[in-house]
Amino acid sequence: MLTAMFLAALILITVHSQETEETITYTQCTDGYEWDPVRQRCKDIDECEIVPDACKGGMKCVNHYGGYLCLPRTAQIIVNEREEAAAESTSGRNNVIRRTPADPQRAPPNPTHQIQCAAGYEQSDHNVCQDIDECATGAHNCRADQVCVNLRGSFSCQCPPGYQKRGDQCVDIDECTLPPYCHHRCVNTPGSYYCQCNAGFQLASNNHTCVDINECDANNPCAQQCYNILGSFICQCNPGFELSSDRINCEDTDECRTSSYLCQYQCVNEPGKFSCVCPEGYQVVGGRTCQDINECETTNECREDEICWNYHGGFRCYPRNPCQEPYVLTSENRCVCPVSNAICRELPYSVVYKYMSIRSDRTVPSDIFQIQATTIYPNTINTFRIKSGNENGEFYLRQTSAVSAMLVLVKSLSGPREHIVDLEMLTVNSLNYRTSSVLRLTIIVGPYAF
Repeated sequence: MLTAMFLAALILITVHSQETEETITYTQCTDGYEWDPVRQRCKDIDECEIVPDACKGGMKCVNHYGGYLCLPRTAQIIVNEREEAAAESTSGRNNVIRRTPADPQRAPPNPTHQIQCAAGYEQSDHNVCQDIDECATGAHNCRADQVCVNLRGSFSCQCPPGYQKRGDQCVDIDECTLPPYCHHRCVNTPGSYYCQCNAGFQLASNNHTCVDINECDANNPCAQQCYNILGSFICQCNPGFELSSDRINCEDTDECRTSSYLCQYQCVNEPGKFSCVCPEGYQVVGGRTCQDINECETTNECREDEICWNYHGGFRCYPRNPCQEPYVLTSENRCVCPVSNAICRELPYSVVYKYMSIRSDRTVPSDIFQIQATTIYPNTINTFRIKSGNENGEFYLRQTSAVSAMLVLVKSLSGPREHIVDLEMLTVNSLNYRTSSVLRLTIIVGPYAF
């Protein structure tokens, strides 16, 4: 695009008298130039500085003699200063006023009334043509929705920022349809626009870019632990708690309800955790397991003539001398019927007292106790049987060798309960000698399966 202001016609003003004429000369500049009183010549007007948006469409404005050029931004410009000076020197012509020396008292015509200015200019007090500011004087025809911009010798009706001309009207520019001004969302407004950010973001200081909001630092919304993520955040709970349905608050996790295998006996839920408890006679080991307390070592309440026997979940006191007439105590827990006593001929020779404890509901069949001869005689045969205490058939005695047998539990027993079982060993030899001995086994079934 090329715009140039051409040299206007020059005006020559001459005043004649009847005598010899005297000449008064003054200068008028053509369009695109203005008078320079210092250099006493016409100088070019730089339209690129005084005309708003002189060039459109990305073009650059280049001032030219008496006008300006709109050129691509990549164009290279070479200015010939000599031609510019020549152009300025020819941009004005001398206007001549003549007066006669014969009438020296006659004042020359007032130059103010003799200057004829171009359209858009007016005479100043210094006899020069100066631009008329039509925008300031109201001598323009711009619409109410337009902005008046004064030009040298004229004016221009332009649209305010954010608007563009469409015919004679100024219509809003929808900046949101142009190359992206906003990082996330653009909202068009009359003559302008503004940017909005998605949830979890906020506008940066440039009002265009969206930056992440660290909700955990700004105002921690989580009840316990907060982790910031791009555009949002997530909440987590401490061990023993779980997120509620609002994904913000934390609710206690009832571990006892989620699993029945956390504790061996009983689970007690607590805020953020759980604990295991054991029944009386047991203590918690390893946080979850119940272990029998040996009361015979900790709180022995038996008398001096009693022995303390610990079992699963409790203890019992038994007499130190369990022998009954006609038996006499020969060693610990061993009673013998003297041969010299006639009554003893029909009774077992010895009775040995033993105690054992088993857990409740023990898996069956299960080997629980072994009986064995303490003295072995040559040429003898030993047989074993359950003499008493097996009325409900809970036990079975299996001979394992010539001198031993195994007591087998064949029916599950539930405690707390006490069983007294007499196991008899009958010994005979080739001379029909017969003798027997009894092992009186007290079986204490604990109250629990542990």
